Amino acid sequence: MSRRSFLFVLGSSRPDGNTESLARAAAEQLPSDVEQTWISLLRHPLPDFEDQRHDADRVRPTEGDEALLLDATLAATDIVIVSPLYWYSVSAQTKRYLDHWAGWLRTPGLGFKERLAGRTLWGVTVLADDQPVVADPLVGTLHNSAAYLGMSFGGVLLGNGSKPGDVLRDTQALTRAKTFFAQEAPSARFLYDG
Repeated sequence: MSRRSFLFVLGSSRPDGNTESLARAAAEQLPSDVEQTWISLLRHPLPDFEDQRHDADRVRPTEGDEALLLDATLAATDIVIVSPLYWYSVSAQTKRYLDHWAGWLRTPGLGFKERLAGRTLWGVTVLADDQPVVADPLVGTLHNSAAYLGMSFGGVLLGNGSKPGDVLRDTQALTRAKTFFAQEAPSARFLYDG
């Protein structure tokens, strides 16, 4: 995959929220030849994940929202998790999407881990707190997921806001958005790996 293709996974429980606005501001800076796919987990909800790794072989989904998200995930060179900070981590919809990764890892013939290795995981979030450290659990979730899969991790673009449109007044976040996807994304490593 030499040509970059971005998948933006929107994990908010409301459309057109602050986190999506910040992600779109960052995406506007991407070159015009970079493909962008935007999928809302609100409009394409996944069922609750059932861990069947010890019960039965999983079958690759071929229709519905799970197939849509799996195919889009595998087609992307860059996956952007766009989730507001909910209780100091990702939203329930986003967590469900990541939980499905566990099933895709164990789907015979899919090679999910091997196919995602070397690609890049990014995050965008908006929080209502003025202390960015409260987003550390969200950042850790994404960073460790990238490390487990052998992906690069571009970090998380943080913004501030609560009411609709608040993030558009966060000039620091909007400035960071201009160069967020232009930065070099290092290979993700677990902290214990140094």
